[in-house]
Amino acid sequence: MYKVNILIFLFIILCSWNSEISAQQTGNSFREEYQYHIKKTSESIKIDGVLDESVWETAQNATNFFYITPVADKQVEQRDQTEARMTYDDRNIYVAVICHGEQPYLVPSLKRDGQSFWGGEVFMLSFDPGNERTVGYGFATNSAGVQYDNQLSGDLGTRSGGGNNGFNTAWNNKWQCETKVYDNYFTVEMAIPFKSLRYGDSKIWGVQFNRGVSETNSFHAWTPLPVQIFGPDLGYNASLIWDEVPKKTKSNIALIPYTIATTSKDVAAGTPADNNFEVGLDAKIALTSSLNLDVTVNPDFSQVDVDRQVTNLTTVNIRFPEQRIFFVENSDIFSDFGIPPMRPFFSRKIGLTDNGSAIPISYGARITGNLTKDTRVGLMNLQTKSAAEPGNNYSALAVSHRLFGRSVLKGFFHNRIGHTDGNYDSSDYTRNMGLEFDYKSKNGYDRFAVGYSLSNSEGVTDKNGYYHGIAQFGTDNFRFYVNVAGIGKNYSDEMGFIQQQNQYNAVTEEVIKIGYDHLFSNISYTIYPENSKINTHTISLINVGDWERTGNTNFSYRVSGSYRIAFANTSRFSVELENVYRKLLFPFTFTENPLAAQGYKWRTFGVEYQSDNRKVLNYSIGGGLGGFYSGKRKNITAELNYRRQPWGNFGVAFEANELTFDGDIGNTTLLLIGPRLEFSLNRDLFWTTFLQYNTQQDNFNVNSRLQWRFQPLSDLFLVYTDNYAIEQWGPKNRTLVLKVNYWLNL
Repeated sequence: MYKVNILIFLFIILCSWNSEISAQQTGNSFREEYQYHIKKTSESIKIDGVLDESVWETAQNATNFFYITPVADKQVEQRDQTEARMTYDDRNIYVAVICHGEQPYLVPSLKRDGQSFWGGEVFMLSFDPGNERTVGYGFATNSAGVQYDNQLSGDLGTRSGGGNNGFNTAWNNKWQCETKVYDNYFTVEMAIPFKSLRYGDSKIWGVQFNRGVSETNSFHAWTPLPVQIFGPDLGYNASLIWDEVPKKTKSNIALIPYTIATTSKDVAAGTPADNNFEVGLDAKIALTSSLNLDVTVNPDFSQVDVDRQVTNLTTVNIRFPEQRIFFVENSDIFSDFGIPPMRPFFSRKIGLTDNGSAIPISYGARITGNLTKDTRVGLMNLQTKSAAEPGNNYSALAVSHRLFGRSVLKGFFHNRIGHTDGNYDSSDYTRNMGLEFDYKSKNGYDRFAVGYSLSNSEGVTDKNGYYHGIAQFGTDNFRFYVNVAGIGKNYSDEMGFIQQQNQYNAVTEEVIKIGYDHLFSNISYTIYPENSKINTHTISLINVGDWERTGNTNFSYRVSGSYRIAFANTSRFSVELENVYRKLLFPFTFTENPLAAQGYKWRTFGVEYQSDNRKVLNYSIGGGLGGFYSGKRKNITAELNYRRQPWGNFGVAFEANELTFDGDIGNTTLLLIGPRLEFSLNRDLFWTTFLQYNTQQDNFNVNSRLQWRFQPLSDLFLVYTDNYAIEQWGPKNRTLVLKVNYWLNL
């Protein structure tokens, strides 16, 4: 298996180095051709959306935007053009924008950082303060002045190559924004504090202006990006040239204290209510203008917003995203090692169980940011505490150094050691260390990465390595991506996420660790027709395989072909045919009795359609049928959404899976029904309620949350959660939470 993987990987590398991309732009020329010269102002600017300050008449106007989608390298029509201007003083960067276009303007929600934000009329400004193409910041809004901010990394990727990984939407900071709507345009005014950014001593930053127009389902940029590249890609920025180097902020400290009161009752056990009152503190301290210290004391990692439940028809755990404030800023420094299903570091392993329950943490500290223009560093230490089990101390160090424009050489060291009552247990530890080189072409199309790491713990001397390699290349139409990886059964994932390593035996109820090798490849071809009704046709072929190292046994193999069509009105249609082989290494159950540990082959066919999401009433529907191990599976998914702009979003999601097996395995129908009601009373007051009826987990969940943002990034939450058993109907537990946090800048 190792020889086969190596030969395949070397062949792909040779192909990638010889791919013809001479016609593609790299973005380097944009730094010379597109320059915004920003000048300081002494005028007082009122953030009200009314562009009546005299400085806006003299500031440089960035206009003549280009389409990114549905076409590229073509200027936007004048009726939908954008005009952006900037200035600054000692405290803030000010932005004034005129977004031309006819009403009505689509506003999916008034909620900050809402999932539906990009479905409406939007403007986004992004900075690369270090001018290094590896980390940046984005600030966006719509015609209603709803705020959306994120941290960007150099791993945004391409549209058909699995991009958008570099959007850290959980990142938040304080800034101001107001808008005003006129007949044929709306205006935007922003004030972005220098304190919200990490920057060095450079007089030149990277900058990009992006615009999304819902009426034409198009996305624009100031610079003419290739159609495959995401709008805020850091490699295609223009230059932001300051008239003088921005001064360092005198103090840049954010204190975020919280208090939380909880009452919970285990109704099924009949125990008395458990009442708790906690206080804690998060702090963000700028050690330098580009290096940040995060500190947390007795943090609330219980997550006021719970994970959405899903139906899991795999034999492994599903990974949920990280949203906790302590882990968010510069999280890519720690997490961007390995490949998506095999990550040496995954922050949800710290302070949370696999089912999302909180493990108390005494304290935590993180230092992240830039040591130099090209070198980023992350250093973290946390201490858990538990009444039922020994506590643990977690440490992580990650360093990355930029080479050749967008490439990085990086390494990490992780250490977990048992720690109880102030004493370390020298025999209870795991240590992981690794190196990785990630080459990316300057145009962002081609990539080549290799990495290797080792895990060390008491008594472990072999089968403790992890390797991976990645290659991708292509053009505007053609994309090819492949990764290979392998892991020994003694490699520790106590601070990582290795999806297939822990196998469950349904008979003995044991979890058995295995070593295995992994191969994934995706080849796709996208057609951009000159058609007013269709944006793209995409044909793709995916190949996935896993081999257990004992006996070099193939236990998972999947080949799937799909066709997707994206319409100009935002609707989409896709069809997929899949051929699957699965060998259960241990008995596993989806019904009453376990399936035997043996090999199974089957085929499936699936289809999905999503309607125009700009409509007040929109929906999606899909389904599939075919085999499933020794039996058959039929499934249907549907979602219906109604929007009462801008104050209400109401929807229901439905999924049903019918599993039928021969013999005594048993049959079952798994249902997941999730109604959701969201009221945005204004931009600061929200009430969200969702229900989750999940027969696979035998749980009916009610979660109702009232959120009042009484100051920027300062919130009061009132949350009620109730859980009921489904099979033998009855209450399990219920919780009422009152939480207040306050964001204070010093």
